[in-house]
Amino acid sequence: MKPGSTLIRHYLQFKDLRAEEYAHLFERVAIIKRRFKNYERYQPLADRTLAMIFEKASTRTRVSFEAGMYQMGGSVVHLTTGDSQLGRAEPIEDSARVISRMVDIVMIRTFEQTKIERFAAHSRVPVINGLTNEFHPCQILADLFTFIEAHGMNRRGIVDVDCLKGRVVAWVGDGNNMANTWLQAAEILGFTVHVSTPSGYEVDAKVAGIQNSDCYKVFKNPLDACRGADLVTTDVWTSMGYEAENDARRAAFADWCVDAEMMGVAKPDALFMHCLPAHRGEEVSAEVIDGPQSVVWDEAENRMHVQKALMEYLLLGRIG
Repeated sequence: MKPGSTLIRHYLQFKDLRAEEYAHLFERVAIIKRRFKNYERYQPLADRTLAMIFEKASTRTRVSFEAGMYQMGGSVVHLTTGDSQLGRAEPIEDSARVISRMVDIVMIRTFEQTKIERFAAHSRVPVINGLTNEFHPCQILADLFTFIEAHGMNRRGIVDVDCLKGRVVAWVGDGNNMANTWLQAAEILGFTVHVSTPSGYEVDAKVAGIQNSDCYKVFKNPLDACRGADLVTTDVWTSMGYEAENDARRAAFADWCVDAEMMGVAKPDALFMHCLPAHRGEEVSAEVIDGPQSVVWDEAENRMHVQKALMEYLLLGRIG
């Protein structure tokens, strides 16, 4: 396939897929996860190779992609900053031209979104965003499937994506890449995000790239944002790359710790999520993250299953 071919599908941000594609993807996730749990061999990506390029390190991203690709029958090439140095040892465009001639799909976890966009523009194979400063689509994909497992799946494992419509997700904390991606998901799938951030750390709708401002509401008080929510979620106060701001952020975010009071004003069956790693006593209290409403461990595992379905879709198209 040549760069620019309509046959190449990239996943660089959540809005790269349509609502009907997500419906198909979630159905595939349910099937693939069920096969995994039943120890059923399923290897549609045999002889396919995934290149993983890490300029930002991550335990969950590496394990979920690497284990997932092996389970699907493929192989993995792992590149770190010292191995790849996107845009430093050689232009990003040249790296893309070379690497994409040797593998079948690429996952990149890096800093600026423009880096992954430049790579994808010159790649012969699909490129997946494993995280950038602006977006984290694979994590939100996992979060949404985790919510569907709890509220939109019958006993036979049939997925009802419409269970997301009209729901309320409370985002408490930094207006970061996770928040941006939640807004995109809300616009596409028909739910609302209640956003509460400290002053100076707001979500930028232009960066998020949404067209419909009705998909989110802003609250100064995080308790108000959680009121009536179906899902309460947060992230660390200091994301990777912003460590120099740690002291200032800890002071600014002191009132944005998700605690029992916040979960108490959400719906009785509300879930708590966190993309991990978490700092108990900072962005979330121990009683919440370790409590009965927390689904963070299911959420973490589901990164692997949604990414397997995503790679299957990008490489093989619609299955079933």
